[in-house]
Amino acid sequence: VQLQASGGGLVQTGGSLRLSCAASGRTFSSFARSWFRQAPGKEREFVAAITWSGSNTFYTDSVKGRFIISRDNAKNTVYLQMNSLKPEDTAVYYCAAARRASLVPYEYDFWGQGTQVTVSS
Repeated sequence: VQLQASGGGLVQTGGSLRLSCAASGRTFSSFARSWFRQAPGKEREFVAAITWSGSNTFYTDSVKGRFIISRDNAKNTVYLQMNSLKPEDTAVYYCAAARRASLVPYEYDFWGQGTQVTVSS
């Protein structure tokens, strides 16, 4: 079972990136899917989550109105569209899957390897 995150990179302030997290080895259509991030010297923090059906989404306050999480269960993939990026968004972004959406990392059973997002000022 593998979650493969991709789409990170270097972007200027105000720019956009779209992260993808493709799953393989099993289907995650009944799982909540989420994104977390971890900046150097900081703890991993919740960014966004989407329920298995896609009917509900959750965001940390700092990304509301700028980031959009979505999923395509046919492709076993979740996305994070990041707009109006700020230097404080710089971090390694991790995708994760769990039976239900949660804000805390320890409730997630499956993790991707992370993709670096760097926003220059």
